[in-house]
Amino acid sequence: MTVRMKDIAQDLGLSVVTISKVLRNHPDIAEETRERVMKRVKELDYQPNLLARSLVTGRSYLIGLVVPSLLHPFFAEVAKAISAAVGEQGYSILLSSSEEDFSLESREIEQLTARRLDALVIATAGADRAIFDRLGNNQIPYVLIDREISGLSANFVGIDDEAAGRLATEHLIQLGRRRIAHIRGRENSTGIRRFEGYRKALAKAGLPFAEELVIPRSNVDVDSTRMGAEAMRLLLERQPRPDALFAYNDPLGIGAMNAILEAGLRIPQDIAVIGCGNLHYDALLRVPLSSVDQRSTQIGERTAEILLRLLGSRKEQQPVNIILEPSLVVRDSTSGP
Repeated sequence: MTVRMKDIAQDLGLSVVTISKVLRNHPDIAEETRERVMKRVKELDYQPNLLARSLVTGRSYLIGLVVPSLLHPFFAEVAKAISAAVGEQGYSILLSSSEEDFSLESREIEQLTARRLDALVIATAGADRAIFDRLGNNQIPYVLIDREISGLSANFVGIDDEAAGRLATEHLIQLGRRRIAHIRGRENSTGIRRFEGYRKALAKAGLPFAEELVIPRSNVDVDSTRMGAEAMRLLLERQPRPDALFAYNDPLGIGAMNAILEAGLRIPQDIAVIGCGNLHYDALLRVPLSSVDQRSTQIGERTAEILLRLLGSRKEQQPVNIILEPSLVVRDSTSGP
């Protein structure tokens, strides 16, 4: 026989409302009551009837997360942090990948909204605001992460990307490097701002900007390691070759390091390398990669806070823009012997 919430309530001499609040981790329940209920829930192997709850509340308790790549560690860490936070309130995450294709992203968003999700989190692959205007018109809450869209008033959580580019480049300059290359990202807010940080750091140090030392890559979050290696091989053909590299993200940096080592060069003695993301690859690499910490866990946590506030309020909320400060993490790829 299926165990109902009503059965647990009668068994413990509590109200159904109390049982429901415990299962939703509501804060106004005494700890002793919470422990009694959860003990009985486990003993009876109670499984909530999600369909019934959805019919009563008008909610699906599902949140969609659309990212460029499900394999990219940055987005995986963000997803993990969001899932942990919203899961405590009874929500589940549905993951979807755009593969850096905005048309695919648009279709994924349409399919997710057709399932009547309660909210969406999107790291967009494009700059077209039309689909986001539709979400707003249909009163579907959403939060943008990592990439902003110019002119769109929306909830956003990310880092100061210009500061990230500046931090990375200034670190290389302080090492005495003068021909600093950059593998840059797409023409979106993150790619443009990290590139600007790089250029401004060079200008501040009185170093010339050399266009031949900048290699743009269109796919920086899909097949990134191969893209980084290809870009670095091009840079190694420059005369004179660069003595340092700032890569838009860590996977590109790892690919670049592979190409440098394959060419018989040393890291960092011949070419110092720094990435962005701080995605904790160091134990897997011949040369641990210096990086700029992109605050992936904090991005997920702050995104979850916005989502829960949006879903918990009956009033329209003004969009919030949360910009986290990046920090430098130095490893052997810039400070080795």
